[in-house]
Amino acid sequence: MSILSAPHFHDEEAAYAFVEARVWPEGPVCPHCGCFDRIGTLKGKSTRLGVRKCYDCRKPFTVKVGTVFEASNVKLHVWLQAMFLMCSSKKGISSNQLHRTLGVTLKTAWFMSHRIREAMRSGDLAPFGVDGGTVEVDETYIGREPGKPVKRAFHHKMKVLTLVDRDRGVARSMVVDNIRPATIAPIVMENMAREARLMTDEAGHYLRVGREFAAHGVVRHGQGEYVSMTDRSLHTNTIEGYFSIFKRGMRGVYQHCGKRHLHRYLAEFDFRYNNRIALGTGDAQRLDNALAGIVGRRLTYRGSSAAA
Repeated sequence: MSILSAPHFHDEEAAYAFVEARVWPEGPVCPHCGCFDRIGTLKGKSTRLGVRKCYDCRKPFTVKVGTVFEASNVKLHVWLQAMFLMCSSKKGISSNQLHRTLGVTLKTAWFMSHRIREAMRSGDLAPFGVDGGTVEVDETYIGREPGKPVKRAFHHKMKVLTLVDRDRGVARSMVVDNIRPATIAPIVMENMAREARLMTDEAGHYLRVGREFAAHGVVRHGQGEYVSMTDRSLHTNTIEGYFSIFKRGMRGVYQHCGKRHLHRYLAEFDFRYNNRIALGTGDAQRLDNALAGIVGRRLTYRGSSAAA
C-alpha cells in the first residue's frame, strides 16, 4: 500500500492528530505563553478544527500557530502531501508540479515549497570531523550573480561552498559572495574540528587554512588525478557526488533560482542528503524529520521575497 494512502494525507482531522503528535508529544503547549497544564479543547459547532484555548493567557490556538503552517488557508492534509512529495523526491519537485498535483495555485505552491524548505533548514552547528574524521570541502558554481555580466569561467555565477563529513555522511552548504581565502577560511574553521583531516582539490584558497587541521590531503584535478594512487582515501568524490545531485536538481527540476532564495534550495538538498536511505532514513521518517523543523520557522510572503 502506498504511503500516500495513509489517513493523514486525505483527512483533515487525521492530519491534525498526526502533526499534534509530533509537535506536542507530551500534550498541547500554548504557543503564546508556554502554558501546558491549563489548556482546553473548543468543540462548538462553529469552532474550527483543532482549536484549543489556554486558560492562562486566554488565547485560542491550533498546532499551526508558530509553525510554517501558520496563517495558511491551505488544508493541513494538503500541506502534508506537499511535504512528503518534497521529502521523497531525490532531486526535488517544482512549484509547477506541486500546483498541478495538489490543485493549488502556482503562487501558493511556490510559497508552500519555500516554507517547507525553511522547515528543512538544519540548526545543527556541531563541527565536522570530530575525533579525527575526514571532511571534504569544495565549491561549485550555478546560475548567475545578479547584475554581473556574463564572462568566461565562473566569475558571473553564484558561488556555493559545501562541506561533507565523510564518516557521518552528512553535508552542510552555504552561499558565499566570493572564493577568496579571506572568505573561505573562516567558514571552514568554524565548521570543522581542528583534529579533522581536510580533503580538497588544489585550489589556492584552501592551502593556508589546511594548515589549521591535523592533516590536509590535496587531490590534483588539474593533473587528471581524482583518487591518489598512494592513498586511496585521498579524494573528493563524496562531495562531487553531492554536487551532481544538487546540479541535476537545480538545472533539471527548478531550472532557475535567484540568489536571495538559493540558501533555501541548499537547505532542501542538504536535508535530503542527510536523511537519505543509505543512512537508514526512509520516506516516512524523512517526513517526520521535516516536521521536527516546522516550529519557529514561520515565513511570510514578503519575507520569502526579501533578500537573504
